[in-house]
Amino acid sequence: MFYDTDKNDHGLQYNPYKSCVIPRPIGWITTLSRDGIVNLAPYSQFNNLGYDPPYVMFSAGARPDGSRKDSVVNATETGEFVCNMATWELRDAVNMSSQMVDPETDEIELTGLESAPSRMVKPPRVAASPVHLECLFHSASVLPGYTPDNIVHVVIGRVIGVHIRDDALTDDGRIDVARIRPLARLGYFDYTTVDNVFTMEPTGPGLAARQKGLAGEAVGRPKTSGEAAE
Repeated sequence: MFYDTDKNDHGLQYNPYKSCVIPRPIGWITTLSRDGIVNLAPYSQFNNLGYDPPYVMFSAGARPDGSRKDSVVNATETGEFVCNMATWELRDAVNMSSQMVDPETDEIELTGLESAPSRMVKPPRVAASPVHLECLFHSASVLPGYTPDNIVHVVIGRVIGVHIRDDALTDDGRIDVARIRPLARLGYFDYTTVDNVFTMEPTGPGLAARQKGLAGEAVGRPKTSGEAAE
């Protein structure tokens, strides 16, 4: 089949597009309002951007009137946010935190979870999550939609701190993905979880450079001339 996205003439009961780009990691974002109210919300339009330094992005649809959602407002106005890893164990809380509530509601408390302080930014972390990325706001973009509630607000942040729970690491120092079972979004009301991992080594020309990049080889940041002199 083929359909024109402007016409949306696929003839199916449900729009298939969101099932064409899968699985999508879930960015479970914590922010603070200017008044210090905690907001927690999951976004499946979320991913890693770059590596050295690392950046992440999340995008949020607008409210029915076209205004920005709380996560976008808070991240852009305060300049900080945290990405908490959503896992199978926390799936019910992730789902609960997706509902729209009064902006004055602390959504970590609403889910019955405990918060933990961050080290380099003000928004708290979800204590039960095994991985957290502390981020500084970098930039935001607006993508037009056909209706006000389909306007998309894209937020990019620079990751300045990473928390990994000790029991989420294997004996050889890798994140134990199959054990912590991260959630991922599919289309419709469907999700999946990572519980099976296989290794596939790169081959072909430029092998050494590709292996280094794909494996995330542990290389420290080069020192500046000022640091080298100390």
